[in-house]
Amino acid sequence: MKILIYGVRDYEEEVMKECLKAANLNADMIHEDLTEETVKKAEGYDGISIQQVKEVKDEKTFEQLKEYGVKVISSRTAGVDMINLEAAAKNGIIVTNVPRYSPNAIAELAVSHSLNLLRKCDKVDGRMKKNDFRWKADLLGKEIRSLKVGIIGTGKIGLTSAKLFKGFGAEVIGFDVYRSPEAEEILTYCETIEELLKEADLVSIHTPSLESTRHMINKDRLKLMKKSALIINTSRGDVINTQDLLEALQNGEIAGAGLDTLENESVFINKTVTTEMIEGSAIDLLQKMDNVIVTPHVGFFTETAIENIVSKALENVQDVIRNGHSECRVN
Repeated sequence: MKILIYGVRDYEEEVMKECLKAANLNADMIHEDLTEETVKKAEGYDGISIQQVKEVKDEKTFEQLKEYGVKVISSRTAGVDMINLEAAAKNGIIVTNVPRYSPNAIAELAVSHSLNLLRKCDKVDGRMKKNDFRWKADLLGKEIRSLKVGIIGTGKIGLTSAKLFKGFGAEVIGFDVYRSPEAEEILTYCETIEELLKEADLVSIHTPSLESTRHMINKDRLKLMKKSALIINTSRGDVINTQDLLEALQNGEIAGAGLDTLENESVFINKTVTTEMIEGSAIDLLQKMDNVIVTPHVGFFTETAIENIVSKALENVQDVIRNGHSECRVN
C-alpha cells in the first residue's frame, strides 16, 4: 500500500507521523497542494490525501490520477466543494472526507465571535491601546442570556452550538430542512428561515455548501433581521452573499458580523498577502469595520480537531485501498 500525502502543514507533521506509526503505515509527505503541476507526483501511489482550499476541478487531473493507479482522494476536511466530485467518479476515484472531526471546535469559535461582538471586545481593546480607559455608552454590552439565538443548520455542529448558547441561558430557536429529535430537546424549530431571521437577536449558521444553500443569506433575507441583530458564519463562505452583507452592515441594517469563512477566500486563506492584493476587496472592507470580526477559516484549528482529522483521513484512505469503500465516501 503506497500513500502520498499532499499539502502537509507544519502543525500536521508530528501528528501525521504519530498516526502513521500507530497504524503501522508508511506514507510519503510533501508540502505542495494537489494541482495540475504536482499531480505527476502521485504516479505509483494507490491513494492520496489532500488538505487545501485551492480548487481541483480540471478533468485532466483526475484522468492522470486514474492512469497512475490512484484509487482514492482522502480529503482532510469536512467540506469538499474544492474537488470536482463528478470528474473523480467518472475516473473511478473515490473521494472521502472527515465529516465529524470536532463539532466543538467550530461551535466554540461561533460562541467566541458572539461574545466578542456582544461585549465590544475589539473596540475596547482598540481604545485601551490609545490609553482611553473610559466607560462610554457605545461600549455597553449585552448578555447572551438576554438573547434569542437562531441556529441555521442543526446537524452535529449546529446542535453543539445550540447546547453552548443554551448553557449561557439563551432562548434557542432553529431551522433545518431535516429536523433532529435530539435538537428538539434543546431548541424550538421555526417553520422557515424567514421566521427565524425575524425573531433572532443573534443568528449562527452551520450549513454545508450546497446549491440549495448558496447565497441563502442575501439582501432580502438580511432586511428581515433586527437592526440590533448579529450574524455569525463558521460554516462555508458562499452561504452568505458577501456583497449583500457588506451593504447591510454599511447601511446599519444589522448590528455586526462574526465571519470565519468568506466567498472566494482562497485568495487570502493560509497566505501572507500584501495590502495592495486585497485593497478594496470584501476582506479589506470587513476588516476595517469595528462591528465585524473576521478570522481566516480557523474554526477547525484546534489540537483535538487536527488529531481527529489526520487519524480519520488515514483510516479512510486505507479502507478504500483495502476494501474498495469507505463510510466517508462523498461521490
